[in-house]
Amino acid sequence: MTEILQSLDGHAAGYRVYYCDLWGCLHNGEAPFPAAVDALAAFRAKGGRVVLLTNSPRPERDVVRQLDGMGVPRHCWDVVVSSGDAAQDAMAAGMVGRRVHHIGPERDMGFFARADGTPIDVERVPLEDAEGIVCTGLFDDLTETPEDYRATILYGKTKGLKLLCANPDIVVDMGDRRVYCAGALAAAYSEAGGTSLYFGKPHPPIYALARARLAAELDVVPEHDEILCIGDGIMTDISGAMGENLDGVFITGGLAAEITKTAPDAGPDPDRLRAFLAGAALSPKWAMAYLR
Repeated sequence: MTEILQSLDGHAAGYRVYYCDLWGCLHNGEAPFPAAVDALAAFRAKGGRVVLLTNSPRPERDVVRQLDGMGVPRHCWDVVVSSGDAAQDAMAAGMVGRRVHHIGPERDMGFFARADGTPIDVERVPLEDAEGIVCTGLFDDLTETPEDYRATILYGKTKGLKLLCANPDIVVDMGDRRVYCAGALAAAYSEAGGTSLYFGKPHPPIYALARARLAAELDVVPEHDEILCIGDGIMTDISGAMGENLDGVFITGGLAAEITKTAPDAGPDPDRLRAFLAGAALSPKWAMAYLR
């Protein structure tokens, strides 16, 4: 049975590490949530470690640059691990070939270079010349939907190309706008009969990378019961946590705010939340309107 909390204060005992989502938990795509910043900073002040575990298709350095630009203070986190990091490793290993067709905006070009700026050994080519597809998002997520990619999807599937998805999220909320992500195109590709490969939440590669980074950079090797996952994506953050046998906190004021009747000053509605979780067949340890 999922318990509804007002805040994490008093409930963090025993946890050494938070895996915290970004969009909908720490920020809204435009600005950080002050209460969330304070909650993470308080956990760190008591000796905890915070991993910002995000399905962003951008590698760590670009995510950090984005957080800095948004005004997210560095004192509330230790390490950033992104879906882009895990997917970039797979692309560099040749999982979808060396000649790839890229679907995504110009701002995602950093995906094709190492942290030091060295280009990864792949060539971006037109779809008809490709050995595989790399999707970091829609070209214009403010105006496009997956339906705009129908011809590309059918061509790639017919040609037998695998699609590497750098962000399994279907949608995110950017301020007051809901926009499609790479996961929406990957889902449409799979539904059409193509093969989509995923590396972010809820899939294992990003969790393995988070553990490796904790050990290498912070000398922290937590047990499963010492990690708490925080996120607003029921099929990414919460499904991933439960798949890894980790405790989770479902933030209802993000993607599920409307369906759970979560508002800035109230919620979630217990009956709405119960029905929503039953429909998802998931039962996180805790739920909370907003991270605080």
